[in-house]
Amino acid sequence: MRKFFTRTKEKVQAKMIQAVILLAARRGENFVDSGVKILIAVVIGALLLGGLYALFGDTIMPTVTQKVKDMFSFKG
Repeated sequence: MRKFFTRTKEKVQAKMIQAVILLAARRGENFVDSGVKILIAVVIGALLLGGLYALFGDTIMPTVTQKVKDMFSFKG
């Protein structure tokens, strides 16, 4: 029975040491890195949407509008 308590005590102490080491660790991703990543993603997304809006407004929509007008003014 004494061996059992000794082994249990050693296991608990080992787990406590592991917990202390994990809590004291300073590695990992911090909040500034995450914020910068999110900001970059938002800026790139806004640029893409702006480019698509400009493309549709200047190139695609006038062509579509003209084709629709031509379809409705068909005299054949």
